[in-house]
Amino acid sequence: MQILGRPGAVGTEVLGISGQERQFWNLNQDELIQRIIINQECDVTGCKAVVAKTGKFTGRSPKDKYIVNYHKKYDDQIAWGETNQPIEPEVIQALFTEIQSYLQKKDIYIQDMLVGQHPEYGKHVRIITETAWHSLFARDLFVMNESGLDAMPDYSVVHVPGFFADKKFGLHSGTFVILDFEQRLVLIGGTSYAGEIKKAVFSILNRILPEHDVLPMHCSANIGAKGDSALFFGLSGTGKTTLSSDPERRLIGDDEHGWGKDGVFNFEGGCYAKTIGLQQKYEPLIWNACLQKGTVLENVVYDKETDRIDFNDGSITENTRAAYPLENILNYEPTGRGPHPSNIFFLSADAFGVLPPISRLDDDQVMYYFLAGFTAKLAGTELGLGKEPQATFSACFGAPFLPLSPKVYANLLGKLTHQHNTRVWLVNTGWSGGPFGMGSRIKLPYTRALIKAAINNNLASVNWYRDEIFHLEIPESCPNVPDELLNPALTWSDRQEYLEKANYLAGLFEENHASMNI
Repeated sequence: MQILGRPGAVGTEVLGISGQERQFWNLNQDELIQRIIINQECDVTGCKAVVAKTGKFTGRSPKDKYIVNYHKKYDDQIAWGETNQPIEPEVIQALFTEIQSYLQKKDIYIQDMLVGQHPEYGKHVRIITETAWHSLFARDLFVMNESGLDAMPDYSVVHVPGFFADKKFGLHSGTFVILDFEQRLVLIGGTSYAGEIKKAVFSILNRILPEHDVLPMHCSANIGAKGDSALFFGLSGTGKTTLSSDPERRLIGDDEHGWGKDGVFNFEGGCYAKTIGLQQKYEPLIWNACLQKGTVLENVVYDKETDRIDFNDGSITENTRAAYPLENILNYEPTGRGPHPSNIFFLSADAFGVLPPISRLDDDQVMYYFLAGFTAKLAGTELGLGKEPQATFSACFGAPFLPLSPKVYANLLGKLTHQHNTRVWLVNTGWSGGPFGMGSRIKLPYTRALIKAAINNNLASVNWYRDEIFHLEIPESCPNVPDELLNPALTWSDRQEYLEKANYLAGLFEENHASMNI
């Protein structure tokens, strides 16, 4: 077996992985791009961005995620259900034995990464893949663990997209994402979608950090010139990456963070931005980051003849992505850390068009809307959605990645916001004047102006009133935003139609809250 690159002191033999043709250890960006070209894995653009296609899976496969339950040890710890399905230890052991055999006589790529930019809570995660482009993805997303190469990894992720589980294992399909907290191991197979690697690592931190009074969060974060940090929670498509990539503030990170006794810290060292409809005019930082060497463009349409990338083309998927290191963003925060946040924004793309563009939340509402984790899918964009928008609730804005009960994370958030007098806001980045198809999307410059006013405390002196349906506090004015836009009821031509739609959505919130039994 040939060992190439910069190997760690502890080899893959500790996992029973051996007998490969070659093992490529901790290759840098240039070396990985070269391997991608040699292997003919992906297209490489003129600027040396890598254009990867993920095949059947262009997103996560939530029905194929499992957690190993050792002799019912975790019965009273893990929130078992559709999100966290139990699997017996005998199954993963047998499956891993077959994976070990599958990897023999192959080339594999290993990256030793730091996850969690904090001296006390950071973890050494070893990511083993069978393709160079997935290894580049890992190197883009996480931080190279130069100081930890002599140590045993805290966790290992083995990603084998070319391996499919046999029916004898009794899984939902041949695809699988299995988390084994006892063996500190993650197995991912049957899918090339790189986001599974990222979210598996996030799930690990969601399991272990609350024990240390650290809140793991599905949010972006940035920091201002005065040293004030802000967090942006939201599901995909609500604007986490866009709104945190602010030319006037330094980006801490775009997706996953921890909040503990000494402030917030990024779990990652890169960004995984959604790129469909990306425009240079509105999102110049992200645009420029996507067109740099080493960026992985996932399922983005690319014309090799003209060397043209088309961010508007969703013919492969609407979930087009770009993975790039944080240093591709001009004004990033190199420490990956920030102080306790002064402001938190819950982002919801309300396709019903009834939530206000911004409202401030009291303590009870913080818990309520955090546990709701609301956004709305658009009518007609997915098979079976019909003509109406579909309300989507994801507890703590990240239910698929929460091994523990949502109330664990909600209680931690409430404790931290109370301790540090953090202001919390609900922001609608969706529609106004009617639902999707009738109203119009709230313009990004208006949302940016609302965020800026909240951060700079410019809304403290304006008049506020309480909405009659959602009981949200809404400002009567905001600099650089039309007054009539702030009150959703005034943007609809038919008040009765607005009331019906608003009451309908309020009812969905109540149904969701009741179903959580919290």
